[in-house]
Amino acid sequence: MTAAARVLELLVERGETLAVAESLTGGLVAAELTSVPGASQSFRGSVTAYATPLKRDVLGVDGALLAERGAVDPEVARQMAAGVRRVLGADWGMATTGVAGPDPQDGKAVGTVYVAVAGPDGVENMARLRLNGGRADIRRESVRSVLELLSAELGKNARAQDTEQNGGN
Repeated sequence: MTAAARVLELLVERGETLAVAESLTGGLVAAELTSVPGASQSFRGSVTAYATPLKRDVLGVDGALLAERGAVDPEVARQMAAGVRRVLGADWGMATTGVAGPDPQDGKAVGTVYVAVAGPDGVENMARLRLNGGRADIRRESVRSVLELLSAELGKNARAQDTEQNGGN
């Protein structure tokens, strides 16, 4: 089972929805999710905020943060995930931002990527990746990584719900 199929299966089991904010991946996360039959049961949509002003104007990322640190930043990834969750009315949001190359951006090296998830009850998680390879490799690994991050979060969350439902045992 692919990471996308696993994420969608977990979301359907929970009756929850997902929205995606993408920068360097340019729609690849959404494409991976929608390649799974039945994705529409939980996938609400995506925003490809490739241009930095869109991160601010559409997703609500703090403009001062973007001006100070640039778009390739862990806090930007976190705010993108929270923003797409809010804007598209989803239970979960996830985001990718980074440098796929061929040149550095905002003083960040090629292969510097941040992926983040935001969910119900203030759940947030972010990972910093240092990826090698060409542009296509970096983008593909970014997709895999953000899906794995959400899958792990959903799995963790499911175990906590299971424990609660079974009297804490």
